[in-house]
Amino acid sequence: MTFRETVDREIGLAAKAKDRVRLSALRMLKSGLHNREIDLKRELNEGESLQLLSSMVKQRKDSIEQFEKGGRADLVEKELAELKVIEEFMPAQMPEAELAALVEDAIRESGATSARDMGKVMKILMPKLAGRADGKSVGEKVKAMLTLS
Repeated sequence: MTFRETVDREIGLAAKAKDRVRLSALRMLKSGLHNREIDLKRELNEGESLQLLSSMVKQRKDSIEQFEKGGRADLVEKELAELKVIEEFMPAQMPEAELAALVEDAIRESGATSARDMGKVMKILMPKLAGRADGKSVGEKVKAMLTLS
């Protein structure tokens, strides 16, 4: 079953269950997929779907942070509910030890020696980690490892 078919099936189940919050989040997800496919003029592959999900998760987390600063608890709740639904479709996050090993390999592969070379390392790492690790935490880990070396 493709990712799109899974989302469509979940929309049907949410509609039957009359779960408005879940239905709204799933429709937003489907709309995002559809818009990206229109932009690319083709269907998304698995990696591209994961990248879209990752960006949606990042958007929700940023929104939650901003709404908390603004004292908008109602909007924080809405964003948290959407985030929960989107994260259901994300693959399991990579364990720290495995992530550290990949970061070390990427540093070796890129020949990076200082924090100025962080972009080279990230360019190698991010395609391998799509959807399995948060870009912000990966960046922090790369920066920490490069500063230690």
